[in-house]
Amino acid sequence: MICEICRDVKFLKRKSLPATEQDAEVIQNLRDTLRANRERCVGMAANMIGVNKRIIIFSTGILEIVMVNPKITAKSDAFQTTESCLSLTGERRCRRYRTITVAYQDSHFQKKTGDFSGFTAQIIQHECDHLEGIII
Repeated sequence: MICEICRDVKFLKRKSLPATEQDAEVIQNLRDTLRANRERCVGMAANMIGVNKRIIIFSTGILEIVMVNPKITAKSDAFQTTESCLSLTGERRCRRYRTITVAYQDSHFQKKTGDFSGFTAQIIQHECDHLEGIII
């Protein structure tokens, strides 16, 4: 289901709760909502659709990757950049890392670990910030 984008800053600043297999429907809703906003969005966190759970999705072009309960376990090569967000207006400065390692569960709740770099790493960091209630 395509969901409305949450713009309630008070809600977005709440730390997300761990996701479980009972939250599987949220994954499909995130997928549908990301696809509906593809022209202006490359990633989403569950709180952006009003669900306070630790689930993100992002697009790498043709692939959409879901991360359930992601945790950035390593990061290197910090840099300053500006980002925008579908839930907010305008751009904001933030600090990101060019390379990260993430431990997470996939959409089938299987444990995974992955190394990411460049723009993909930046998207993941932005969405993981959402899960922590950090608004750029």
